[in-house]
Amino acid sequence: MTTRRNLLGLLCLAPFAARAQQGRRVYRVGALETTSLRANTENFERFRRGMEERGYVEGPSLVIAYRSAEGRTERFAPLAAELVHSKVDLILTRGTPASLAAKRATATIPIVMAVVADPVESGLAASLARPGGNVTGLTSASGELAPKRLEVLKALVPKMSRVAVYANLDNLAAQATWRDTDQAARSMGIEAMLLDVRSTEQIGPAFEKAIGERADALLVGIETLAASNRDAIVERAARHKLPAMYSARDFVDAGGLVSYGVNYADLYYRAAGYADRIFKGARPGELPIERPSKFSLFINRRTANSLGVVIPPDLLLRADWTVD
Repeated sequence: MTTRRNLLGLLCLAPFAARAQQGRRVYRVGALETTSLRANTENFERFRRGMEERGYVEGPSLVIAYRSAEGRTERFAPLAAELVHSKVDLILTRGTPASLAAKRATATIPIVMAVVADPVESGLAASLARPGGNVTGLTSASGELAPKRLEVLKALVPKMSRVAVYANLDNLAAQATWRDTDQAARSMGIEAMLLDVRSTEQIGPAFEKAIGERADALLVGIETLAASNRDAIVERAARHKLPAMYSARDFVDAGGLVSYGVNYADLYYRAAGYADRIFKGARPGELPIERPSKFSLFINRRTANSLGVVIPPDLLLRADWTVD
């Protein structure tokens, strides 16, 4: 039973407890994303885990404001302005368009790129070693992966002489990746055919072009429009019986044939480390931009069977995961 003295003691302690709670710093992170949280669950959960491991728990010490462009690049600017207006402590971005929009919106709020193709070429950073300004984070170095993706696709489609390359050249990073892919294809004696898709309405005609010009396979880059139209792209590739290489595992989960690229979930996890260092006083422009350390190969065996694609045994052994 609570005595009068104990009750008085509790009442005396209450104001101190309230002040202690009020004195706890709550950090606000604005996430400027290409897709919905539902479509980005695995990656973002890794970011949350990385923050929790460093003592930032949603509610008591962390608030996350998630904003998605839903595949519409023109939405990044107003969404970035909204996050700046709400006075977040840090902006987490994915992709070149989102990162550029955030940089244009603020020169003072720290920006951590969970993944971006080439931050130097796109003007986001002065160099990887010393980015300068208020931007840092991680690069996917996607252009450098073009030869490997073509090599894997060639192993799956040995007779491939023409590959259709799905890209959105409105994206500066996609322009560079297309150049790297075209050069890599030429060195392998393969003709690369550009499918410049800049809106959802152009997806269907792009596939018709690929089939009409007798492409043997398809290579799909990862950017805002492709990520937000993942299911439509995978469905059309299946409908046209076109073996396709993707840049991220979620396309394979959705029924795509194969993907090879960086481990995006790992990049999001590592982005939490940047946020922690910045919250503890580090300047973003002095934190080197890191390159990916994990690459993954995923194969959908069910899709391979439906396409009549024979998976070489050595490729199966190298795969990190397969869908049966």
